[in-house]
Amino acid sequence: MEEIIQFVYIASAVLFILSLKWMSEVKTSRWGNWAGSAGMALAIVATLLKPEIHGYLWIAIGIVLGASIGTPMAVLMPMTAVPQRTALSHAFGALAAGIVGSTEYFLKADSFSLPQLVVLSIEVLLGFLTFTGSLLAFAKLQEILPTRPILYPGRNYVSLTVFSSCLLLIAYMVAKGGFHPFLFISLIGFSLLFGILLVLPIGGADMPTVISILNAYAGLSSSFMGFLLNNKLLIIAGALDGSSGLILSIQMCKAMNRSFTNVLFGGMGQVLEVVDPSRDGKVVKSLSPREASILFEAAKKVIVVPGYGMAAAQAQHVVKELTDVLESKNIEVKFAIHPVAGRMPGHMNVLLAEADVPYDKLVEMEEINPLFPETDIVLVVGANDITNPAAKKNPGSPLYGMPILDVEKAKQILFIKRSMSTGFAGIDNDLFYSPKTIMLFGDAKKVLNELVVSLNSQ
Repeated sequence: MEEIIQFVYIASAVLFILSLKWMSEVKTSRWGNWAGSAGMALAIVATLLKPEIHGYLWIAIGIVLGASIGTPMAVLMPMTAVPQRTALSHAFGALAAGIVGSTEYFLKADSFSLPQLVVLSIEVLLGFLTFTGSLLAFAKLQEILPTRPILYPGRNYVSLTVFSSCLLLIAYMVAKGGFHPFLFISLIGFSLLFGILLVLPIGGADMPTVISILNAYAGLSSSFMGFLLNNKLLIIAGALDGSSGLILSIQMCKAMNRSFTNVLFGGMGQVLEVVDPSRDGKVVKSLSPREASILFEAAKKVIVVPGYGMAAAQAQHVVKELTDVLESKNIEVKFAIHPVAGRMPGHMNVLLAEADVPYDKLVEMEEINPLFPETDIVLVVGANDITNPAAKKNPGSPLYGMPILDVEKAKQILFIKRSMSTGFAGIDNDLFYSPKTIMLFGDAKKVLNELVVSLNSQ
């Protein structure tokens, strides 16, 4: 039986690797999703067949409870809430790892070798800090807490002190050996606190990177748990999860031209004073959707720039309708995808795929930027920070150095936005006052619907 279980574990590991491979491309992402799900199902069945597994009733109760929480999350939460759902998934997975590690400590602390105690301590640290960090990320994304960074004097020193306390507790317990319940509970407490302190000062355009980093932490915690339980599949799956999350975080930091330390401690997204444009002599031009629809009559090439405004308004399906209408008038339509648009990696890709926008219309930043100068109209749907020229022109801006979409080079810019308020990073956008920009104020879904109706009547 053990040989069969190990063979199934190998098959599961292969499926996990194929899942990551296939999910790296939009065309094969569905296969990747199925491969990952099949791999996890095989892993669960194989584990339940192990002779040392007992208490199937409690396992069944746990499965029912988990399914009763996970199913509504998958079915009832809209696609626009994918970032929040991802943060909750990280939180639950990390909590499970933390609880398993804690249980192992209270049951077997006296019999642990030094390496086992080191692995367990790190696993508990990562698990519990990821739990509270992910919950805080969920609260920010859901706007239960302010989405901007919450800053206070000396925050980095406080965080460093708490993290150092965790390391000192681990070092002391490992050096002394044996069972130290008070110290272990203190480690859990400091880990939970550190997770909060880690995410509290982060916001703005950094949230997608934070989600990716938390994914890496959750994976590493699972991998350490695999070492602790001598489960090779957990080691492989956790390492895949952790490494992929780390690589994605590095790629996203590179896309923003920023370092890990700058993301974790920079405080991007703090609320800045928004100057009334009329006081600086700035002029904002606006039209109704019906008036703006006339501009498309002479257009041949249109680029749509989706952002979080599209997600918040659940406007992805109307964007697809608009695309169909424009193409029926022989207008070429492409979508400009910025790597950190929205609130999680690939957020815009997920929403547009749900609306059946063809994959070949989604063009990454490096490929789409050279096309803006020859584009007749750029339609920006609630994307502020990733189009902000301050990233190129203002060394004093927190966005400075972040690669952006070269929207300002297009012949005409239509910007859909609820108001003149700043975006998620809290920074005013000079693009609003460009002579080429026309603002379409209102809910993105409503504005797009009116555009579609007006274009159909032409």
